[in-house]
Amino acid sequence: MGAGIVGSAIAYELQKRGSQVTLIDANEPGQGASFGNLASIAVTEFMPVSRPSVWRQTPGWVLHPKGPIRVSPGYALLLIPWFARFFWAGRPSKLRQLEATGAILCRRSLADTERLMADLGLSEDLSRTGCLSLYANEAEFAGDRERLDMLDRHGFGYEVLDRNALHDLEPEIAPMIQKAVLLPDNRTVRDPHNVVIRLTEAFIGQGGQIQRGKVTSFECADRITSVTLAEGRRIKADQVVLAAGAHTGRLSKQLGEPIPLETERGYHTQINAPGIHLEHSIIWPAMAFMVSPTAGGIRVGGTVEMAGLDAPPDWRRPKITVKRARKVLPNLHLEETSEWMGHRPAFPDTVPVISASAKVPGVFYATGHGHLGLTHAATTASLMGQLIAGEKPDIDLHPYRVDRF
Repeated sequence: MGAGIVGSAIAYELQKRGSQVTLIDANEPGQGASFGNLASIAVTEFMPVSRPSVWRQTPGWVLHPKGPIRVSPGYALLLIPWFARFFWAGRPSKLRQLEATGAILCRRSLADTERLMADLGLSEDLSRTGCLSLYANEAEFAGDRERLDMLDRHGFGYEVLDRNALHDLEPEIAPMIQKAVLLPDNRTVRDPHNVVIRLTEAFIGQGGQIQRGKVTSFECADRITSVTLAEGRRIKADQVVLAAGAHTGRLSKQLGEPIPLETERGYHTQINAPGIHLEHSIIWPAMAFMVSPTAGGIRVGGTVEMAGLDAPPDWRRPKITVKRARKVLPNLHLEETSEWMGHRPAFPDTVPVISASAKVPGVFYATGHGHLGLTHAATTASLMGQLIAGEKPDIDLHPYRVDRF
């Protein structure tokens, strides 16, 4: 269940292994978060979001109308249990453990993605250039030292650039940016939505089926036996994989297995006539936004909105990030633009669930990848293929179990 990048990759992997797979989604493949992500294979982004340095800044961010985190007042009370788990997850005694758990997935994500892209004939759609992290002054650079120290601990490479070296790589970046860090293994996908389309085409070509519909119930005896769609159609199943992104929590509740999954609503502005060219994706940590060359233009996104699955979009959010992007890219034109909002699935500890159900035999979970769904899709598919086949997975999946909360 779920025809985003994670669900489609798992369906493709299982079909390739010889299973007969039906992929179910209420919408067309790739229409959720996979449509509007920032196209990044971000193998260096495994720092737990919950940590003391973030705790200190969170009240200011939340209270600032243009801050990187917005909590909807009408949804705030419902978030109290989730935020309690969030603060508990980031206690100092657990930080290194969470960090290592994320690093294990990130260490293999690029190689797994390259293999999957090659399978799909899309090798040339994965950039060879990296990502640039930008700093306007030494204070901003020092403020990001925590992340760079983490990369050092886990052996992820990077290069510190001065203003001249940065200008040589990306002359469009404003002179106000005095320093940068090149993250060479963070790559950009030419069009992330197209990857999902190619995945599902390859899946169908191997005999897989796609059903359009909303799952309303499950039938279980000693194990899962079938699922029922909204119009009454019943699909028999020996095994079910819940990979419906931020909507997975609603499905898990029907199985008596609630999980603390929230949506971090993300926004982007796609600019198809930007008037400039970028070779690298760029992030400005102090301003909490990212710019990626993708989907035939330049995509600007960032910030987090906590407002649930049902609230209407707040179109002020993408305008904030575009305004900040124009500070660092002064020649950026806003022509042929579109705005988008989607739901990132987030657990309080920033660790996805890659797991068999703890309650219903035959049910499996692959969700909660947060900002890293595209980054971890190929790796998750490989691990889920092993898990569902009863093989020993390449890594210990205990830290990613569904009943860890």
